[in-house]
Amino acid sequence: MSEGSAPQSGTASILHADLDAFYASVEQRDDPTLRNRPVIVGAGVVLAASYEAKAYGVRTAMGGRQALTLCPHAVFVPPRMSAYSRASAAVFAVFHDITPLVEPLSVDEAFLDVGGLRRSAGEPVAIADRLRSRVRREAGLPITVGVARTKFLAKVASQEAKPDGLLLVPPDRELQFLHPLPVRRLWGVGARTEEKLRAHGVETVAQVAELGESALTSMVGAAMGRQLYCLSHNIDRRRVVTGIRRHSIGAQRAVGGRGNRLSPNEIDQIVIGLVDRITRRMRAAGRTGRTVTLRLRFDDFGRATRSRTLMKATGSTEPILDAARDLVAQAAPLIAERGLTLIGFAVSNIDRDGAQQLELPFGAGPDLVAVDRAVDRVRERFGNSALTRGVLVGRHGAVDAGWEVPMLPD
Repeated sequence: MSEGSAPQSGTASILHADLDAFYASVEQRDDPTLRNRPVIVGAGVVLAASYEAKAYGVRTAMGGRQALTLCPHAVFVPPRMSAYSRASAAVFAVFHDITPLVEPLSVDEAFLDVGGLRRSAGEPVAIADRLRSRVRREAGLPITVGVARTKFLAKVASQEAKPDGLLLVPPDRELQFLHPLPVRRLWGVGARTEEKLRAHGVETVAQVAELGESALTSMVGAAMGRQLYCLSHNIDRRRVVTGIRRHSIGAQRAVGGRGNRLSPNEIDQIVIGLVDRITRRMRAAGRTGRTVTLRLRFDDFGRATRSRTLMKATGSTEPILDAARDLVAQAAPLIAERGLTLIGFAVSNIDRDGAQQLELPFGAGPDLVAVDRAVDRVRERFGNSALTRGVLVGRHGAVDAGWEVPMLPD
């Protein structure tokens, strides 16, 4: 059952806590020789970069060759996902020890509501300071915290305070803090929306705030126009909510640096591995879903998405794999033209009350979910390589679905 904090009125008591360069910081923590050096986690594609590497222009999702050109003395290290999962668990243990009102956003960031702790623990900014000290002491990691009256502004504050900082936005200075910032600080503003706004001479949050909602709608559409209008005036009535189950379950794989071209057969093997991983997690969590979404990133750093909604919610591998393959087939011309650096899938429209009983296809044949669960049990006991999917029989090489990225519990 979900539990939410009371709506915030005039107090800055929402914290946005965000670990700094998480994967790279774990590597620097565990290997003292990497401290104060430019560290890049990954090889073909940058999964994470330390702030020393970011100073040279290295960014997440950049190709490894480009990163090395920008920072020739960078140290490349392979990812250790189990170490990152353990580090995340240690940090979230600190969060939950401070307040029960914790809303995870990812393995390395969360919102916390500390408004009810004044009498027992002091002012929110003092609590945030202690949180940072405890995470450094108990998990050995730097963390930045923004403190504000709304979730949106707390997140912006943490972005402005990075790395390893703490920033309070007093309620009487919210717009003075927010308005000089670039429009990219507003949630939902990516490269395309920024380009549309710049075409109208709009580059700062203050300029967005000067426009009416109708003017913004004409520039970026109704939904985005309404969102930008509200955020530019710091109108955000969302509460810090706990206990919400995941809205989607996904997995992705970086597939190498720029210029790397995979054959259709190689892409299909990656698709099979990703879908197999996703559906195993869904069954383990007792979830089913209807919408399959494909996410692609290309050599030119552009992105594309495709989605398909199934007739019925399912946690079975077969129908989700069929949909995933169809989506990849639709995107094949784009992949051939622009090259591929990342492929990922997510299953959304997750059922709210747990997995539903499925109708068998055409009223006949085996219960696909029962077969999948039997496969899951064999793999749990004997390992993932104990069984191979029929679609892989006769293919050369095993499916490599990429690194098992740390995930919040489903």
